Amino acid sequence: MKHGVALVWFRQDLRIQDNAALHQAVRTAERVLPVYVLDDEGAGAWAMGGAARWWLHHSLASLGRDLAALGAPLVLRRGRSADVIPALAAEACADSVHATTAHEPFWRDIDAEVAEILHAEGRTFTRHPGATLFDPEAVRTQTGGIYGMFTPFANAVRAGPPPAPLPGPKKLHGADAPASEKLDAWGLLPARPDWALGLRETWTPGERTADARMQRFLHAAVGNYGIGRNLPAQDGTSMLSPHLHFGEISPRTIWHASLRAGEGEHARTFRAELIWRDFSAYLLWHHRTLPEQPLRPAFAALAWRRDPEGLHAWQRGQTGLPIVDAGMRQLWQTGWMHNRVRMIAASFLVKHLLISWEEGERWFWDTLVDADLASNAASWQWVAGTGIDAQPFFRVFNPVTQGEKFDGAGAYVRRYVPELAGLPDRYVHQPWEAPPLELRAAGVELGKTYPYPLIGLAEGRQRALDVYQRTVREAAANA
Repeated sequence: MKHGVALVWFRQDLRIQDNAALHQAVRTAERVLPVYVLDDEGAGAWAMGGAARWWLHHSLASLGRDLAALGAPLVLRRGRSADVIPALAAEACADSVHATTAHEPFWRDIDAEVAEILHAEGRTFTRHPGATLFDPEAVRTQTGGIYGMFTPFANAVRAGPPPAPLPGPKKLHGADAPASEKLDAWGLLPARPDWALGLRETWTPGERTADARMQRFLHAAVGNYGIGRNLPAQDGTSMLSPHLHFGEISPRTIWHASLRAGEGEHARTFRAELIWRDFSAYLLWHHRTLPEQPLRPAFAALAWRRDPEGLHAWQRGQTGLPIVDAGMRQLWQTGWMHNRVRMIAASFLVKHLLISWEEGERWFWDTLVDADLASNAASWQWVAGTGIDAQPFFRVFNPVTQGEKFDGAGAYVRRYVPELAGLPDRYVHQPWEAPPLELRAAGVELGKTYPYPLIGLAEGRQRALDVYQRTVREAAANA
């Protein structure tokens, strides 16, 4: 029998469909109170960056409209969750609070504090699955241990497919809603200068858009995903990552929709990317220091270089390596970067420039609309070779050969580095090799219209290998 009021605490699950917290609240309570709390204090050092805050504003606006249309307006509050949620529950006379389980360490700490307060007041607090395909606590090795490698983890979770998505409610009976703060008053959108033009041109946050993007990808691109995902000039990826991060669509929904789209090799490759996302959350769940400390302790002593000028050039897409600069400018303009280029740009920072992966992690955190603590940290540690399932430290991407392999005609570089657009294909990825006449004909003056490379590729590679190998030797000697 239904009774009382249930508070639904939205966080990174800004959707109606396949929302277990909302589903359970509707099933067990007569009325529901949807709430979102902007808790920068609780997030601490990992409070949302600028691009993510832009997305959040529009996603909350979309969710608010959808909830209001169903009969239960969204209540917005800013402050400490441990203060706000119990206070709202008391004000609304809510018997229960429901939320989707979050894997970030700060959310786990917040949940523990909120649960203690609510239980002391005689209210229940229930966390529900939905942020990942599989429960990170439940996935264990045959001996009860934790997986440290992706492939065994992927094989284990593939043995039991995720549950089918839950239907969303057709109507909500809203509680007597406490006063809500105004979304515009939160200042999530940029002031002057307005740097979000490229974001607005690229994205439309919201649950309906997420579903439409998924349907379009599964219809037009998933059949060639294994190839298309590596070609940055093509529309070959799903671009669902920000929708997934903010929970505008659930990974279970995407998984089962992809199964309906086909069982071919390319669809399986796409689903492997969803599993990698789960694996990143799994690593963070079991290694709370993942965003701040290398998972391989030997690399804690690695002698990273302090190079503010080099870091700034990388951030602004002025390294002199065209594929790297194209990626960094795409990030700055759109809040997103193609995954293949993310690996190339990240490798150049940590290997050729020997600048700490944490510097790159922080920059991505502020500039990505899909900035996810687990995926960002795990991927940076993978590139840097400091993670427990990372590429070897001696693997150094060559940005020229990577550019020639995956952007052979230079279309991606020409789009984001237009000062090189007039160069022939053979020189667009290494303009310093172009003869003076070719440079002049293309309007390129190295050192003025486009920079020389920050470092020679062979020189940077060897320096990285020397530092990494010395670190490994010293760690072995001290073991």
